Amino acid sequence: MMDCCMGKKEIMESEEIAQLKWEKLKSKMEKYRQIPGSLISVLQEAQEIYGYLPKEILQKIGDSMGIKAAKIHGVATFYTQFRLEPVGKYLISLCQGTACHVNGSKLIEAAICGELGIEAGGTTEDQLFTLHNVACLGCCSLSPVMMINGDTYGKLTPDKARRIIQEIKDSEQKGV
Repeated sequence: MMDCCMGKKEIMESEEIAQLKWEKLKSKMEKYRQIPGSLISVLQEAQEIYGYLPKEILQKIGDSMGIKAAKIHGVATFYTQFRLEPVGKYLISLCQGTACHVNGSKLIEAAICGELGIEAGGTTEDQLFTLHNVACLGCCSLSPVMMINGDTYGKLTPDKARRIIQEIKDSEQKGV
């Protein structure tokens, strides 16, 4: 269904981008076509291109590789590295492992949720932030700890977590 605010030019550009992304994924899939057990690698490539795994792309992967949709869905939902929904520009992974939990990760979660106006697992309306709780980031000596797009922030307090989020918001507003 066409968005009432999108013109014909924007729709064409969007379709062209979608086609370019699919062509890029198809070329990546070629190198895995003859390798048994390469589905995870293909899904990683797809997520790298799309930012998540859209349902229609999973179907196309299945059709192209001769893999049943149920198997693809099973793999994509089993591994926590895969996302079936789009995420914000800044993906916050908040550790809830034992060391982080004991050192106050639930307070950090509450501070982040309050600062962003979302619940864990949610994405802000402006699509800037997504908060995911994770089982362990492997940074126990820094607990409580979070990662934002691969950058690690440790020894968190609720105030420190809010400041980090605010700094990112400020840099976005300045266009940095």
